[in-house]
Amino acid sequence: MIDTVAVEYHGKRHSDFDLRRIIKAEKQGFNMPVTAYLTGVFIKARAAVGVVFGHARKDSLGRFADGHIIRTSDVLDVSKEGRFWVLTTENSRYVIATFRPDGGRRSLREYWRFVGDSNHLTPRRLQ
Repeated sequence: MIDTVAVEYHGKRHSDFDLRRIIKAEKQGFNMPVTAYLTGVFIKARAAVGVVFGHARKDSLGRFADGHIIRTSDVLDVSKEGRFWVLTTENSRYVIATFRPDGGRRSLREYWRFVGDSNHLTPRRLQ
């Protein structure tokens, strides 16, 4: 009998292209403080998923460390600042350095269609 162990991988290396885009974004500057830069981003329902870089709330326990995959809270606003898209959530602002190649930009268009004029956020607690 062989025992099987499931391992979840919660990190990813940034590609050279990702890092060049992050450098361009940092040099550009933004209207308001940036919480983090995200690469490989796609949006599902109201949340964005991506690989984090330079998170302002990174801590000694490794939370929000570079290369970690994160899911944001509900995206409240999406705007374009210069050459980059900026996602605003309740407590954070994320700059999208790169989209996921297989549908990341399409997911942004789907987000706009999904949200429309609606302001229905994800409930804090599901019953």
